[in-house]
Amino acid sequence: MKLSVVISVFNEEENVRPLVEQLTAALDGIDYEIVYVDDGSTDGTLAELKKIRHDRLRTVELRKNYGQSLALMAGIDHARGEFIATMDGDLQNDPADIPAMLQLAEEGDWDLVAGLRANRQDGFLLRKIPSLIANWIIRTTTNVRMKDYGCALKVFRGEIAKDLGLYGELHRFIPVLAHLEGAKITQVDVRHHARRFGKSKYGLGRTVKVVSDLLLMLFFKRYLQNPMHLFGNAGVVMFLIGAAINIYLGILKILGHDIWGKPLLILGLMLVLGGIQLITVGIVVEIQMRTYFESQDKRPYKVRRVIESRRVGE
Repeated sequence: MKLSVVISVFNEEENVRPLVEQLTAALDGIDYEIVYVDDGSTDGTLAELKKIRHDRLRTVELRKNYGQSLALMAGIDHARGEFIATMDGDLQNDPADIPAMLQLAEEGDWDLVAGLRANRQDGFLLRKIPSLIANWIIRTTTNVRMKDYGCALKVFRGEIAKDLGLYGELHRFIPVLAHLEGAKITQVDVRHHARRFGKSKYGLGRTVKVVSDLLLMLFFKRYLQNPMHLFGNAGVVMFLIGAAINIYLGILKILGHDIWGKPLLILGLMLVLGGIQLITVGIVVEIQMRTYFESQDKRPYKVRRVIESRRVGE
């Protein structure tokens, strides 16, 4: 199979059928499948998916709401295509852009072709400005040079997509994760439409999560394979400063000065203990890192069932 289109949805009942129809029209002539992941929807999304008669549609139903990252991971794991396209299920991405992105990935030998929302149809104050700031921060800190990290429309080579490791809420950092896998990445302009049905699942409340995930990405990029360099270096510096303070206070004590109750004494003890703790944490994380790379391939989600859509006329 050439292409799998993976779409994770949560409460998108009104958008399901129109998007399947748009994909069917846009992907005519391509050997493809549509993999919908119902991420614990509480409306009629799953029921609507079951009603659709389409011989290329498969639905993965998760037991509960795991979030977009793990839902995407589930869809990618069940995808069978040589290439995998991801997109939002809210009709804001345009399926008509996928064939050109697929052709670029094939002919240009790109591992990831990401969409760039050239004319983004979202609110300026609450969506565009925070997105611009976040894109600048991510681009500057990770050195992965992209203009739009938030566009869900992407086309991957299958082996890259399946190795991403979308734990937690790391879907925002897919280009960074792909870069860590050694992927060749490019970005192209794509169309973007205003939301017609349902409510957006994004808001300013995700800002703190983005910042914390960015710190994790920086750790992955710089210290994943040698975490002792982060924790150990900081621990050694703290320990040496604390030891120097304690030696200084020890000399003062020998010379007859009263050092009891001095804030410097407390600081020296805290730095020594903190340094020892950081060095210990570094050793533990080094062991965990080796376990991470060498352990069995386990997934942090549970699939209740995979629903094979019946052929038209059955």
